[in-house]
Formats: sequence, structure tokens, C-alpha cells
Amino acid sequence: MSETTQGSPARPSWRTRIAAALEARPHYLLLGLVAVIALFVMPLNVWVSLTVAGLAMGLILFVVSSGMTLIFGLMGVLNLAHGAFITVGAYIGASVFLMLAGWPALAAVSQALLIIPAALATLAAAALLGLVFERVFIKPVYDDHLRQILVTVGGAIIIAELIVVFWGAHEIPLPRPDVLRGAFVFGGVAFEKYRLFAVGVGLAVYWGMLAVIQYTRVGLLIRAGVENGEMVQALGYRIKLLFIAVFAAGTALGAFGGVLWGFYEELIHIEMGEHLLVDVIIVIIMGGLGSITGCFYSALVVGLLTNYMGFVAPTFSEFSSIVLMVLVLMWRPQGLIPVVKV
Repeated sequence: MSETTQGSPARPSWRTRIAAALEARPHYLLLGLVAVIALFVMPLNVWVSLTVAGLAMGLILFVVSSGMTLIFGLMGVLNLAHGAFITVGAYIGASVFLMLAGWPALAAVSQALLIIPAALATLAAAALLGLVFERVFIKPVYDDHLRQILVTVGGAIIIAELIVVFWGAHEIPLPRPDVLRGAFVFGGVAFEKYRLFAVGVGLAVYWGMLAVIQYTRVGLLIRAGVENGEMVQALGYRIKLLFIAVFAAGTALGAFGGVLWGFYEELIHIEMGEHLLVDVIIVIIMGGLGSITGCFYSALVVGLLTNYMGFVAPTFSEFSSIVLMVLVLMWRPQGLIPVVKV
């Protein structure tokens, strides 16, 4: 006699259970595969150092990308001018930081503290610029993705020319504060101070965004707007004002990420936003268009893979993230985490 009681459902096999677990958490699988495979092709101390560097790069990419994925997730707007906001944010932040660092009255103040007013000035200026951009360029082309692409690309060109007018086309060195230079050494492994700082900032931004979206009234309206904007409007909420605020917040996040990236490379230049935009697009597509959590894990994977490949095969480092995106989309066309799982 069978041990299974007649009529009771059969337990799924271990293969089925593993497949279901991986399907439910594909981002963990991808992160684990990238990290474990790299561990077998390099010394342990190098792997640890590159992993920290990759997490730092990935979290900066998340900050840069989160604004664009938030705008698309709520508004359905393909803002290809996001790279220009990254660049203008870096220039604003660098200008404020260098100006404050040159004031004799602030000579006794730690330069690391001067990053705070520089970041706040960047967020405020980029949010204001985002408001103007939304009213002038985005408002006339809602619900028309083709025109959005054309208009935002044109807007990006205008912003780039304005940057040249105000700052010139030359590069601006952006040295890190002394307290963020150098590295901590543990067990023969070097951990760069700025990379650890970037990890902390990136995690704070991620947890802050999740807290706002999941536990505040504004977040509730954002999630409701994603699901059914017309219903939210019918209930008496001014969803259009929420859209404008989200667009301003998205551009501010992109600009803030530009400041972090500027200190990361210690150099500001006119093409930095365009270079980063390629990785931003890879991150938001691979993570799932409009998904904050998907953007977070996708950015981590791209950061880790880029750093690992930079050690193993430097020639293919930048190309590797494109290959990974193609493979992920062949596996999960909707991305790692669909937008419904914000």
C-alpha cells in the first residue's frame, strides 16, 4: 500500500521546489552565480577587494538609475535626458564643494562635511531643473513614447550646451576629502574608504526609498498611481501634481548620483552622463522597468561583474554587462523583479 493517503496531494519533488525558489528569487541566484564563479578564477584577497569595489560601484549606479526607473514606473516616461541631469548634478556639486573648500572661514572644517551642503545644493537645483524640464518638454508628450525619446534627447543636447556655457567644456578635477582617501587594511585585504562610504550612502538611499514607498501616504499614492492612476484621480487626489513631484525627485536622484560618481572618479567632464546612461539603461531593463528593488539588485550585479571582468579580462569589461542583460532577458523577458513587486 502506498504511504500517501488516497486523495491527499503529492509533495512536489526537490527539483520542483528548488526551481520554484529560484523563480521566486532570481536576483539572489544571479548575484550568487556571478560572485561564486568569480571566486574560482582569482585569489581570495583579490576577490574580497573586488567585491567591495563592485558593491560600491553598483550602489552608485543604483542611486543614478533609481530616479529614471521611478519616473518610468509611475509616469511611463522614457527620459533619455537622464544622463544630462547626471552631468549637471556633478558640475553643480563639484562647484559648490570646491567653492566651500576654498573659503578661508571654512579652513578648519573637515572637507568631508562640505559634501553635505554640496549634495543638498545639487538636489535642490536638479529638482528645480526637473520641474522646468517636465513642464516644457515632458508635459506635451505624455502617452507618446516615440515623441518622448525625440524630445528628451533634444532636451539633453540643450542641457549639455548650457553646461558648456556656464562651466566650459574642460574637465574639472574633484579631489576627495582627505578623510575619504586611502584604505583600511584587514588580513592583507585593502578596503578603500570612499568605496565603503559609497556603499553606506547607496544602502541609505535604497532603504529610504523603500520606506517612503511602502510606509508613507505619498508612497501609497505612488503605488496606487502605478496600478490605476485614473482611480486615484477619481478619488480626489491630484495625481498630476504627484507625477511632477516624482519627476523632480527622479532628476534630483540622478544628479546626486552624478556627484557620487564624480568623487568616485575624482574628475568631472561633459560626457560622464552619456557614458553612465548606457549602464543606467542596462540596469533598469535587466532589473524590470519601473521596479526599485529590481533596479537595486541589477545595479549590484552590473557593478560586481564589471569589476570582476576588469581583473579577469579587461578588454571585455564594459561589454560584459550588455551580454549579461541579453542573457537575463532571454531567461526572464520581464526582468529580474517585475514592477508589481516594488
